[in-house]
Amino acid sequence: MKKVISASRRTDLVSFFPGWLAACLEQGQAVVRGPRRTYQVGLLPSEVHTIVFWSKNFANLLAGTARLKKQILRYDQIYLHFTVTGLGGGPLEPAIPAASKALAQVEPLVRLAGDPRRVSLRFDPVVFWRENGRVLTNLGFFPALAERARSAGIKDLRMSFVQWYAKARRRAAARGIDFVDPPEEEKKKYARELTSIASDLGLTLYACSQSFLSSVEGIRPSSCIDGRLLRELHPGREPASVARDRTQRPDCGCTESVDIGSYTQACPGACVYCYANPKL
Repeated sequence: MKKVISASRRTDLVSFFPGWLAACLEQGQAVVRGPRRTYQVGLLPSEVHTIVFWSKNFANLLAGTARLKKQILRYDQIYLHFTVTGLGGGPLEPAIPAASKALAQVEPLVRLAGDPRRVSLRFDPVVFWRENGRVLTNLGFFPALAERARSAGIKDLRMSFVQWYAKARRRAAARGIDFVDPPEEEKKKYARELTSIASDLGLTLYACSQSFLSSVEGIRPSSCIDGRLLRELHPGREPASVARDRTQRPDCGCTESVDIGSYTQACPGACVYCYANPKL
């Protein structure tokens, strides 16, 4: 069975490491350096079912930077997770494109993927913080994102509420950001509002790795990498693993994949809430 490649949950390879990524695809192999071991992953098109890309900025892929676009066209299928939170260019996401520039990439990505079902827009995470005594949030951006998804034929939206890990709390404090973490019942109320907006536009909203949202009617638990869906969308309908990915968090519904990113490739995106970057 061919493997599903994740590129990458650990860092934004497309946005910040396009040359490395393109070279790996061209050579048919990636060397992944982890904290405990270094391993090789075969990337020959004959070995790969689908490459799942995760990014907040697909400009390098669309522009063909470092021959990246040329390389991905050698593969049977790509699936694109595109995160747009509405916070780009602000203090919480200083190196991420502004929302208007990000949204302009949506239609070109659908054309590149060849099917809107191969693109998922991620409103991830929802963030709350306090400025001058007022609680601010990016929730107000969601209707624009949902409308852009609908107009591009994309059916799936994914969301989660930010999880303030200890290192992210320290980072926020050092930058003078007074984060707010509402109680779960309040988050459920917001999730119901988002679900209503999505439903009115014929979209499905998925919650990523947050089981407390399972009681919210209309919101589904996410399998961001879903071997069943990838088989359905595959040009040859080739099977992919449907076994649960045990390397992910307990609440994660993803099926098996091999991630080729490394935490040593520290993402320069500098998002304050990021749990992955060890150097922020």
